[in-house]
Amino acid sequence: MSVIAVERTAPAIQKPTVAAPAALVVADIDHAYGTRRALRNVSFDVAAGEFTALLGLNGAGKSTLFALITRLFGIQSGHISVFGHDIGRAPGDALRQLGVVFQPRTLDLDLSVMQNLLYHAALQGIGRREARARSTEVLARIGLADRENSKVRALSGGQMRRVEIARALLHRPRLLLLDEATVGLDVQARADILGYVRTLVADQGVGVLWATHLLDEVAATDHLVILHHGRVLAHDAASHILSETDTPDLAAAFRRITETTDRREAAS
Repeated sequence: MSVIAVERTAPAIQKPTVAAPAALVVADIDHAYGTRRALRNVSFDVAAGEFTALLGLNGAGKSTLFALITRLFGIQSGHISVFGHDIGRAPGDALRQLGVVFQPRTLDLDLSVMQNLLYHAALQGIGRREARARSTEVLARIGLADRENSKVRALSGGQMRRVEIARALLHRPRLLLLDEATVGLDVQARADILGYVRTLVADQGVGVLWATHLLDEVAATDHLVILHHGRVLAHDAASHILSETDTPDLAAAFRRITETTDRREAAS
C-alpha cells in the first residue's frame, strides 16, 4: 500500500503591529521661572498628519511650551520627543523633523522674500541650487511666486506670515508648530493662513500644533488641548469635549472647564 505524504503548511506567523510614533509627545513637563511655575505636569501628544489646537488665554504657558519643544529653553522636568526622537538625548534628529513659526516676526525686512528663504535654507544645510528650487516651489504653493524679489517690508502682515510658513517648510518637516500665527492680522488674512495650514495637513500629511487664544480658530473636528494656568485641563477631540461638558459650542466648553478649575483652586 502506498502512502501519500500530505504536506502540512505551518500557519503563518503574524508579526505584531508596531504603532508609528506620535509626531510629538509631551510628557510630565514642569517649568518654572524662579518661584513661578509656568507649566505643571503638562502631558499630551500630537498624531502624525493631525491638526491639534493648543488653546489657552495669554499667559497660559503656550509660548513657554514652544520654547521647550524647540530647545530654546532646557527641560527642567519631564521629556519631549518628536517622531520618537527625544529632544534631550537626540536634539538634531528631533529638530530636523520640526518647522516652527513663532509669534514674533523674525524675517529680515530689508532682504527680499527669496533672500530670506535662501538664508534660512543655508542654515539648514541645503545647497543653493536645491534651496532656490524649494523656495520657488513653496512660494508658488502659498501664492507669493510673484513677490519673490519684493522686500519683506513691502508685504502685508498676512503675506509676511505666509513667507514665515514657507520658510518653516523648506527643510520638509513632518511636524509644524505655529505659535499665535494670526496675531495682528485682519479677519480675511487670519482665515487664509488657517486655511492654508489645514490644507498642509489634508494634502501632505503634515502634523500641526496650532497654539491660539482665539476660539474661532478651533474646529469641532480638531484634536484640542486646553492649557490653563500652566495645566492641561482637556486633551481630546474637540467634539468629545463638547459632548463631555454638555455645552453647545467651544466657547461655553472652555468657560465651563476653566471656571470650574479656577473655583476649585480658589477653594483649596
